[in-house]
Amino acid sequence: MTYWLFKSEPDTWSWDQQVAKGAIGEEWHGVRNYQARNNMRAMKVGDLGFYYHSNIGKAVVGIVEVCAESAPDSTTDDPRWDCVHIRAVRPFERPVTLDACKVQPGLEAMVLVNNSRLSVQPVTQEEWRIVCEMGGVAP
Repeated sequence: MTYWLFKSEPDTWSWDQQVAKGAIGEEWHGVRNYQARNNMRAMKVGDLGFYYHSNIGKAVVGIVEVCAESAPDSTTDDPRWDCVHIRAVRPFERPVTLDACKVQPGLEAMVLVNNSRLSVQPVTQEEWRIVCEMGGVAP
């Protein structure tokens, strides 16, 4: 299994909206960055990801699962852009802020800490364990 982080502005698409989509999940559309797109192309069904509220809150608030692999993004006719579908798995007991990640031992190399602008990013197994522990959930 591979781990990821998905960023969304909560006033555009929030954790609560993701949860409301239920088991069918939601297309993670609108990504227009090649590195983020390539990350989605590498995802497999069953991979897990952190759901991160950007701009407002700046915190990991839950865990999502990839429920459909990369396919053309339905929001554009441009064939360069793909997306996956994700569904909510569980919320964090405590949001894990970007500021907390920046000072947490073991997260110094985390993409979120060093490139917080990338909207879809990889997370190592050790980073996954640390952030889940900080959020009060089992990895």
